[in-house]
Amino acid sequence: MSGSGSVRVLVDMDGVLADFEGALLRKYRERYPGEPFIELSERRGFLARDQYRQISPELGPKLSSVYESPGFFLDLKPIPGAIEAMKEMSNLKNTEMFLCTSPILQYEHCVQEKFLWVEKHLGAEFVQRLILTRDKTIVHADLLIDDKDSIKGVQASPSWEHILFTCCHNQHLQLQPPQRRLQSWADDWRAILDSKRRPN
Repeated sequence: MSGSGSVRVLVDMDGVLADFEGALLRKYRERYPGEPFIELSERRGFLARDQYRQISPELGPKLSSVYESPGFFLDLKPIPGAIEAMKEMSNLKNTEMFLCTSPILQYEHCVQEKFLWVEKHLGAEFVQRLILTRDKTIVHADLLIDDKDSIKGVQASPSWEHILFTCCHNQHLQLQPPQRRLQSWADDWRAILDSKRRPN
């Protein structure tokens, strides 16, 4: 990539690197086998508990109890291609890559397990690249790859361009140009990075 400028990329974890939605549905059904559930193809909206509350108010807390349990975040399976993409991205010339994730409010298990997940699947050196924050708008970068369709915070106009990573809860959304989507890690994420590079 001679002649191209540097780029800083933030990559979300849940729904982008780790299969949060798949694990949530599976463990919810195991814990509450008699309760109604929502197939992944029918998921709408970023917060699953909000959609479950629409079925019945008591389902929201039941769903939350699943991802607040010890071991939930540590046991998440990597999304196909994610680990390979992160390792390749971290080795690209003129590229700074960080993992940027928001812990849940009931953070007792979540925070530690996110660090352990990164070490387990990516290695100890990637732990140094992990940023935990409730407000991603204050982190300076060129790109943010995230499955949340609307990211708000203190900065009304963040420095980064938000690339929407396709997940079950956002796959039905129609993006308006110039918004961009990354369908999966098999998609051409390298071209997205290159599009933000400035000449030296």
